[in-house]
Amino acid sequence: MKYLLLKHYRGGPDPVSAYEPMDRWTPEEVDAHVGYMNDFADRLKETGEYVDSQALAPGGAFVRSDGEGRPPVTDGPFAETKDLIAGWMIIDVDSWDRAVELAGELSAAPGPGGEPIREWLEVRPFLTGSASTTE
Repeated sequence: MKYLLLKHYRGGPDPVSAYEPMDRWTPEEVDAHVGYMNDFADRLKETGEYVDSQALAPGGAFVRSDGEGRPPVTDGPFAETKDLIAGWMIIDVDSWDRAVELAGELSAAPGPGGEPIREWLEVRPFLTGSASTTE
């Protein structure tokens, strides 16, 4: 079963610690965080549980069709960064429990001062079969 682990710029049910945007981290703190993410992905590659991942830039826009022959509509110029996804990882694991276990590990990536950031991650199963399939 494939799952999408969504990393938000901030948010989740109740933030565990004050959110410190990454652009305020020292270069060493950013390197430690990215290194943790890369090591985590490498470990999952070894077990065959890694599919793909990508970090995203903070800019972007919501876009929708305004009808045939009309240009797309944007919310302009950008959605608030708190509403954007920071990045994602796709994993292929045997169970929901394993997906949750890995999301918990990923949540412990280091942040300012080397402390685990304990960020909320959204875990979403890929839709398989009919639209009524839920886990």
